[in-house]
Amino acid sequence: MLFKKNIGIDLGTDTTQIYLEKSGIILNEPSIVAFNNRTSRVIAIGTDAKRMLSRTPAHITALRPIAHGVIADFDMAKEMIQRFLNQNHLPWSWLTEAVVGVPTNLTEVERKSVEDLLKESGANEVYLIEQPLVAAFGSYLDIFQPTAYLIVDMGAGTTDMAIISLNGIVVSKRIKIAGDYLNNEIIRAVREELKLIIGEPTAEEIKIAVGSAISQTEKLEVVVRGRDLGTGLPREAIVKDTQVRLWLHRPLRAMVETMKELIEVTPPELVGDVYKNGIYLCGGGSLLRGIDQLAQKEIGVTVKTVEEPLTCVARGTGIITENLNKYKHLLNNFSDFKLNK
Repeated sequence: MLFKKNIGIDLGTDTTQIYLEKSGIILNEPSIVAFNNRTSRVIAIGTDAKRMLSRTPAHITALRPIAHGVIADFDMAKEMIQRFLNQNHLPWSWLTEAVVGVPTNLTEVERKSVEDLLKESGANEVYLIEQPLVAAFGSYLDIFQPTAYLIVDMGAGTTDMAIISLNGIVVSKRIKIAGDYLNNEIIRAVREELKLIIGEPTAEEIKIAVGSAISQTEKLEVVVRGRDLGTGLPREAIVKDTQVRLWLHRPLRAMVETMKELIEVTPPELVGDVYKNGIYLCGGGSLLRGIDQLAQKEIGVTVKTVEEPLTCVARGTGIITENLNKYKHLLNNFSDFKLNK
């Protein structure tokens, strides 16, 4: 038992990660809840619930309580967070202070709902910090210098991008073209072109196995199974990397155009810094083959994928929790400049 513990939380659309002070990331689970419609009871969370996604009988629903980085179902999100916080590897304490990474440009109501969620789940103090800023910490960038970095956090629900200088966000932008959006594009294209109905887990498999932003030297293909649109019977088909690249071309192009728009409204001196320092990609979307090369070719600036991009935000919250008094002035401090799309 502890008197006080500090935790950092990356409350993602796809994954929730919890960092415990002096212990590192101790929880990394899918942000999914499965509940029984008849009894209204939660029967599984995290990995167990993910196995049920798109495979449940009529009386069980598996859902994501976090959508596009914001809370979509407060009660289910609360149940999920409470269970995560009560797991054995998280020690009980009288006081809990939580640092939570949130998307940029949230409304006051959306921010308040995150605070209420954590407080009702057992946290005494909740500090919010925008994800691109915390991702910069997790990427070990020296953001306290008078120089600018462009951070692009490509998650499942949203892609968050921001110009960061002197430990603050100068301009930022958030779009809903992210990992889940790419999955939906694959589902739609497989249905239209291959006349096959597949679910989200299969679309994710296709994206990971053969997805790419630019042509690769190696030819890739994957066998997928689903329901035939005409007969309604099971069927399998081969999906090639060239097909997937064509399907993802439009959303990836829109993502790169958004980066350009952000740079266009950035003060000229900071644009020079971005050219010198490069663009940093993090989040699950940055693992798509060739996404860094596509952005570099289109924008003309060096693009780097940070080390371990999947845990970048959680690591950043961890660095802050380890030095909470030192970084407290950065928390709950939101930039007023919004460039929404």
